Amino acid sequence: MKIGFIGLGNMGAPMAANLVAAGHKVTGFDLAAPCPEGVQTARKAAQAAQGAEVVITMLPNGAILRAVAGEIIPHMARDAVLLDCSTVDVQSARDVAQIAQDAGLMAVDAPVSGGIGGAAAGTLTFMAGGTEEGFTKVAPLFDIMGQKAVHCGPSGNGQAAKICNNMILGITMIGTCEAFALADKLGLDRQKMFDVVSTSSGYSWSMNAYCPAPGVGPHSPADNDYIPGFAADLMLKDLRLSQQAAEAADADTPLGLAATALYQSFVEDEDGAGQDFSAMLPRFVSRRRS
Repeated sequence: MKIGFIGLGNMGAPMAANLVAAGHKVTGFDLAAPCPEGVQTARKAAQAAQGAEVVITMLPNGAILRAVAGEIIPHMARDAVLLDCSTVDVQSARDVAQIAQDAGLMAVDAPVSGGIGGAAAGTLTFMAGGTEEGFTKVAPLFDIMGQKAVHCGPSGNGQAAKICNNMILGITMIGTCEAFALADKLGLDRQKMFDVVSTSSGYSWSMNAYCPAPGVGPHSPADNDYIPGFAADLMLKDLRLSQQAAEAADADTPLGLAATALYQSFVEDEDGAGQDFSAMLPRFVSRRRS
């Protein structure tokens, strides 16, 4: 398949490399990052999109997605698919999909879960919104770049699923970190805490698969000085998207709002910028009840 790939940063580059390794012809464009080996370099985004059966975008936010879509859609072949794997606001995803459809294209919004490691290993999970026809056309690419893809419904529903998922993740990570900090102050050994909680009603992905306590549970960023697998900055971005969506939908999300405020303080006012989102644990350990 002839594929255009726009946005070759920490996530996009390994995804594009996996497509090349599977035998696809990939032309890439990024304003700053170099193309990975095997990806042909385009001078402009429109050049990467021209003649492609599928154009994949992996971009920082909705405003940039809108701008790039406006640049590339006029150059895309009719019946091609615009596959956006960025994490953006729901309305931007739906607006871009409508513009694409009006131009005779198919559009799929498919944000990912799994982080940089999942992108490199080809084990991402894709949450997809769009038509059944569009989803079916790009499904073989999901099989290369990931381990699971779920069609969540019409355009924008992929973003809705990602936002809801990561709101849960942000909330549960804070709860996990709070519990470890409390256990420390109560004199409870962290390993004993893990042994109990990981096999009882406190079980969660944050505890069992991504434990924020160093030396406890499976290997995680906590065991690597909190070098990001998923950065706190990105968690803050996703939590803000959740609250933007909650406001638009008139949904009551008090814990999502509280998690957003905590990550904002951690990233912008403390030392959380550039750390993994699980670095909330040392943050809570060093604090006292106010």
